[in-house]
Amino acid sequence: MSHTVKISPSILSADFADLGAEVRAIDAAGADMIHIDVMDGHYVPNLTIGPMVVKALKPHSAKPFDVHLMVAPADPLLEGFAQAGADIITIHPDAGPHPHRSLQAIRALGCAPGIALNPGTPASVIEPLIDDLDMILVMSVNPGFGGQKFISSQLRKIEALRKMIDQTGRDIELEIDGGVNPQTAKLCISAGASALVAGSAVFKGKEGSYAANIAALRPQGMGSQSRSAAE
Repeated sequence: MSHTVKISPSILSADFADLGAEVRAIDAAGADMIHIDVMDGHYVPNLTIGPMVVKALKPHSAKPFDVHLMVAPADPLLEGFAQAGADIITIHPDAGPHPHRSLQAIRALGCAPGIALNPGTPASVIEPLIDDLDMILVMSVNPGFGGQKFISSQLRKIEALRKMIDQTGRDIELEIDGGVNPQTAKLCISAGASALVAGSAVFKGKEGSYAANIAALRPQGMGSQSRSAAE
């Protein structure tokens, strides 16, 4: 299993007037993935971007595009985002009648399938789906907006999911999204997280601050020690 904590900056907090440059900047600053929040104004109360923007951004970074679909229904959009360049596609289990079928469709499209759990969704939802997952995304805020406060009760969910993942023996990414900053990052990693999504914590300040902001989410030595600390 990989012990490195991955950082996936959310471009929801980037300068939308210059997204290509922002993606290049976080790539150069040490991002491991590019997190793209897709919201439909229906499943969540906000409206963001579609496949055309993902396709336009793809040439600006070779890092994996980590696409989180906060949409319902999700199935009609899977192919479009896969063709646009998504490497990971994460859906919500209640964003369609058959999440297992949706996960199989994502893999058939050549992408890594993921499931996202809202704060009110229990870890047990994962049990019948875990064999088909490459990522589990724990929302530590209610989805729809950036800049919200971290919901600390999700740490218990992270711990429960870490145990479930370890029992499979598979390298399933356990990603946390919402209110992640240098302080809450430590808590998430100690609970068993292997990847962190951060928006405002990465994009605050000028472009020259991005590398330091990313580094602050994984203090020196934390990446290699995090998993043993969580176990």
